[in-house]
Amino acid sequence: MQWSDWSDAAFDRAREERKPVLLFVKAAWCRWCRELEQRVLSDARIEKLVDERFVAIVVDKDRRPDIDARYTKGGWPTLAFLDDTGEALAVDNYLDADELLGRLEVVAEYYSSRRDEIRKRLADERAAAAREEERPVTRHAMAALGARRSDLSLEIVDQVAATVLETADPVYGGWGTQHKFPHPEALDFALLRWSQTGDGAMLELVRRTLRRMRAGAIYDAVDGGFYRYATQPDWSVPHHEKMLDSNAQRLFVYLEAYQALGDADLRETAEGVLGWMETTLLDPATGAFRGSQDASSPYAHASSRRARREHPTPPVDPTLFTNWNAMAVSALLKADIVLGRPAYGDRALRTLDFLLEELFDERWGMYHYWDGAPHLPGMLTDQAYALRALIDAVQYRSENRYLERAEELAQLAIEHLRGDGGAFFDTLYDPRAAGSLRQRNRSILENSVMAEALLRLSHLLAEPTYEDAAREALTAFVDDYKRYGHYVAGYARAVDLFFHAPVHVVVVGAKDDPQTGRLMRAALRPFVASRVVQSVDPEADADLHRRLHLPPTTNGPRAYVQRARESYADTDDPARLPGLMLRT
Repeated sequence: MQWSDWSDAAFDRAREERKPVLLFVKAAWCRWCRELEQRVLSDARIEKLVDERFVAIVVDKDRRPDIDARYTKGGWPTLAFLDDTGEALAVDNYLDADELLGRLEVVAEYYSSRRDEIRKRLADERAAAAREEERPVTRHAMAALGARRSDLSLEIVDQVAATVLETADPVYGGWGTQHKFPHPEALDFALLRWSQTGDGAMLELVRRTLRRMRAGAIYDAVDGGFYRYATQPDWSVPHHEKMLDSNAQRLFVYLEAYQALGDADLRETAEGVLGWMETTLLDPATGAFRGSQDASSPYAHASSRRARREHPTPPVDPTLFTNWNAMAVSALLKADIVLGRPAYGDRALRTLDFLLEELFDERWGMYHYWDGAPHLPGMLTDQAYALRALIDAVQYRSENRYLERAEELAQLAIEHLRGDGGAFFDTLYDPRAAGSLRQRNRSILENSVMAEALLRLSHLLAEPTYEDAAREALTAFVDDYKRYGHYVAGYARAVDLFFHAPVHVVVVGAKDDPQTGRLMRAALRPFVASRVVQSVDPEADADLHRRLHLPPTTNGPRAYVQRARESYADTDDPARLPGLMLRT
């Protein structure tokens, strides 16, 4: 079968040959996608029919999350039947050979006999949608819009907190009764809530979930790391693929929980995830992490390293994704401080430098993935997580060299991705985009990550415009967030950060002075759910020193503790600093 990439050329050929498009959306780690390829799409009858009557396009869902978000229905594999402009006619998932053959014949005949009618109907629908967008807004309509847009408030945080508790599994932790995902952003929010309110139920939810996950089959006790999800409430019967993004996010939560609670099993689990990431996913040539490890039930069910040597090691997808690597950078920087292992911080900076050298474009920001060359620039997910990683490098490693790139990335996102309502779109505007790609989406998750990063950047640079951009992005979802339940815990965390200014510690002193390092570590080691920590060298960072209105150093490095841009304490004693941070 002649597969094409998603491209203008493929759709041009569909129009020239008057054929519909068969779109196959798959994942490198997806077992059913492989089965569809090997057992169904390789059927000689299907190959012949598709080659004669369709233009066949295949995309990887992780490489093209924009296409995946618009065409996938019900999981992977997805088989979407499109017209020659990219508009969807029908969507299926896994079909056996006879079922798919019948569907292909129906679509091909219908499209051949009614192509002009289909094209006219879809064109009329697009024109009507365009007229609605361009329709002048009357005074009455403006009033109605204003009435629908509520104000940002702390009630959002309270409401999401209640939902997180009410919908959690009271026995095994986590959320869900069938497909059991851990939702690390909800656990992170629960830790924040506990630290602010002393709510024991939130703390118990975190402990229960993290311990049950570690004890469940979803955790690989042999190689380390977590499988993608479980199919039973007790974290058993998992699907055995392992993903970089979900492991990096779970790693961060285990490190946060260990920092807060000091439980040895939390540290041990975090070290297991770190070991798997470094031995299995790390690409030595680039210093970045590959995307995923495939599923293999025989390998996973072997209960020792010796037994696993009898089975082929599951292959790894070599693609390097910007957003997933940025998540890994943030987790590794956290591991440096929490575990006292500077090698993890060194690894994080090498990964981050690779992303900036190979996947940054000064016109559009970060590209999405690298396979020897960068691809797909300007996706919000990459800008948001890369911005967060840059800020973490400033905070955890005193690397102020990243501040300029962080500002540049924030400005590019604001310029190219922010809509009139304040929310950020998921993709760049492309007037030539095919089909559903013409409609840009707004993800509450990615907007929340971007908003939190902008708020932290605002504090690091004393720049209120980033706080304003974050407020507008969060406000855009005020009337929508309730429909997502516990999935919007990250949104509630960002809203909380907007209203509760973080503890902000600025250590003023020469970067190479050991006392500066001691003060920084003292500010970073204790668990403080919301904090901004930075080091400013009065000489090397002279512009930043002036921008933050910091006093000169006369008797060596000194830490200044502030909140809401008001200083309330300072010290040169690392032993006193944690107590001052908590005295708010």
